[in-house]
Amino acid sequence: MVAFFSCLKLEESAAVRAVLGHFVFVYIHPYMDGNGRIGRFLMNAMLASGGYPWTVIRVVNRARYLEALESASVGGDIVPLTQFIASEMLPFKG
Repeated sequence: MVAFFSCLKLEESAAVRAVLGHFVFVYIHPYMDGNGRIGRFLMNAMLASGGYPWTVIRVVNRARYLEALESASVGGDIVPLTQFIASEMLPFKG
């Protein structure tokens, strides 16, 4: 956890901190431990620190969200997670 916080402290971009911070946190503490809500809260705290809006991962997009996390953790490709989070930041069109 010390290395995790050190890396986040060195990153200047709130958006990068949010995506990497969220990914690394849920990688270290997987969902089986019940840390999804905490991971998303940390992501939003990091987004808010850079003036970004609070972002809700909608239940209807849960499968896409988990696929993007899987791509990052198993495939080593964080681009789908970054794109997914960015798409969730767009205004909700009810």
